[in-house]
Amino acid sequence: MSTLPTPAQALFEEGQAPVVLPVVDHYCGVEARMLKSLELQVRMGPVFDITLDCEDGAPVGGEAEHMLLVLHLLNGPLNAHGRVGVRVHPFRHPAFEADVEAVIAGGGEKLAFLMIPKPEGIEDLGRAIAFIDESLQRHGIRKPLPLHTLIETHGALRDVTAIAAHPRIESLSFGLMDFVSAHRGAIPRSALTVDGQFTHPLVQRAKLAISAAAHGYGKTPSHCVVTEFKSERAIQHAAERAAREFGYTRMWSIHPNQIQPIIDAFAPSVAEIDEAIDILQAAQAAQWAPIQHRDMLHDRASYRLFWHLLQRAHGTGQNLPSEVAQAWFAPHPSPL
Repeated sequence: MSTLPTPAQALFEEGQAPVVLPVVDHYCGVEARMLKSLELQVRMGPVFDITLDCEDGAPVGGEAEHMLLVLHLLNGPLNAHGRVGVRVHPFRHPAFEADVEAVIAGGGEKLAFLMIPKPEGIEDLGRAIAFIDESLQRHGIRKPLPLHTLIETHGALRDVTAIAAHPRIESLSFGLMDFVSAHRGAIPRSALTVDGQFTHPLVQRAKLAISAAAHGYGKTPSHCVVTEFKSERAIQHAAERAAREFGYTRMWSIHPNQIQPIIDAFAPSVAEIDEAIDILQAAQAAQWAPIQHRDMLHDRASYRLFWHLLQRAHGTGQNLPSEVAQAWFAPHPSPL
């Protein structure tokens, strides 16, 4: 076994490497769909996250009963991979505190993350996070609980850089439909379509601002939902644009049919994977000094690019050579 430092050990200082999340965040809030999604995750593995929805995707009324269902599923055998989160009501909603208390008291050790929707800005988000952290302390939950948030209001977009900088935030999602609605008809309905959401200037501006802020602080930008769930071609095209043109590394799905096309769109090609492996293996052999590969020079800056690509390949379930998977993705002790 090679004793040379792995890419993860050699290319990042302590605390520098961002958390790598699955490329799909699948939302469901109705019992039959939640069960179907959990069963699919059991079969496919942790290549996508599930967010059990207590807000917009859930029936109105009966919040306490719905939370009992969420906790039953969160703690049940179908949560086999530990990649299930929960979206609570917004901070200003009367159900926010009850949601947080219930989900942390009843499932805090099982939660992969908690999604905070509709903050009006950094102050609003800070107060929500303070309540969540107080609840974690009250209930003796010592396991770190990552927090995600939705950028879907004017205030949140205005404060997006400060939100991305918050140390408790792991991922920022764009909430397309609420963002468009907040413009009171000034943005046409066409901006909600699979094509219009990539071409309307105000929507483009919001998407780019969120992506840039997230990357600036090592957080994960998560692209909004596409409502055309019957066309795999449409969802894959949208996911490809989100990844390649707007810099998103994660995307929502709201129907099981959308999960695989998003994974496929975010997955690197075989040629990209092969090139990344060749370059990183040569770099490792050179003890991570600069190398020449096919008439191009590479150093630690470009090595990081190829390592991120391989991490995405691994996270989307792509087949990697066994020696690469074992050497670079199996758990390793920290170098002395």
